[in-house]
Amino acid sequence: MFFKVLSQDSASKARVCEISTGHGSFQTPIFLPVGTQGTVKAIQQRELDEIGSKIILGNTYHLYLRPGTDVLEKACGLHKFMNWSRPILTDSGGFQVFSLSALRKVTRDGVEFKSHLDGSVHFFTPEKVVNIQRIIGSDIMMVLDECLENPSEHSKASKSIKLTLDWAKRSKKEFDDTRDKYGFKQFIFGIVQGSTYNDLRRESAEGLSEIDFDGFAIGGLAVGEENHLMYDVVEYTEEFMALNKPRYLMGVGTPEDLLNAVQRGMDMFDCVMPTRNARNGTIFTTSGKLRLKNLENKFNFNKLDDEIDSYASKNFTVSYLRHLFMSDEILASELATIHNLRFYNKLMEDSRNAIIENRFLEFKKSFLDKYNSNQ
Repeated sequence: MFFKVLSQDSASKARVCEISTGHGSFQTPIFLPVGTQGTVKAIQQRELDEIGSKIILGNTYHLYLRPGTDVLEKACGLHKFMNWSRPILTDSGGFQVFSLSALRKVTRDGVEFKSHLDGSVHFFTPEKVVNIQRIIGSDIMMVLDECLENPSEHSKASKSIKLTLDWAKRSKKEFDDTRDKYGFKQFIFGIVQGSTYNDLRRESAEGLSEIDFDGFAIGGLAVGEENHLMYDVVEYTEEFMALNKPRYLMGVGTPEDLLNAVQRGMDMFDCVMPTRNARNGTIFTTSGKLRLKNLENKFNFNKLDDEIDSYASKNFTVSYLRHLFMSDEILASELATIHNLRFYNKLMEDSRNAIIENRFLEFKKSFLDKYNSNQ
């Protein structure tokens, strides 16, 4: 069985589920480190395994451009190419194309775009994106969708969800008409869009539910809207998402965002925040964010966080990491990244335990009270 619910919190919609793929199983709620180009920046695959990462995210747009599908096909897929034996989910590239607004043209057939690398022109159709992900060997692939800027007018968002639904139908047909390329079963998720309009989110979710996807994602959030709007959209949209399939909130986010989304029934999350912040000298601790480069940390000989059980967290002081950053040492990014991703993984592990013990809301309040105490 691909998916099953293991435990449900009685005071919220938080739940623990299990997802099984050809490269192993994992439990949700779960955070996916972002490995856009076949690598999670500043951390080795061995270290990802050591800190408990069970699935990572890759990106169709970037992998298509570099190293290219010719390389990935000869390598027998991304798992072997990057030496990662656990599951991989790939984003369709829709958000990346959206971010290249000056270099793209959306039509009913698909989207034409110019490479950000060399300006070469390419065309993504829903079918092509499925087949690229077949070659990548994603355990879970996403359909091509249109992601709008926020705010967007209702009429524009309405037109967009109809296009996204049409692309979803074409994606699923192509998925059904092709076979799993490397001898293991691949799965495909649809993406609910609709900006911050409840009626459009419902229309999108209900339209997608008629297609037999393996799971569903909520896209088009965390693109500038206020947090309370994002939470409201998630809470409303969840009502129209199948209970017996995974729910994936794309591109989110802060520890507070994750816990609020778990409370509202979401299972899977990804975001560049922990790795990007790490490379910029900011770490997440159970007492809040810590900006390592601040002068006050020059003589801070405390460990990064006594409550986070990683090699970096237990063995190095704040002062030492500050020294590495101030000296532009590569090790600074590596140690900060190990710490931040372990922080996120442990947050999800603790959430799962709290749900199983039917105390998720209590755990959430306790965690956020401490996390926000020094902000």
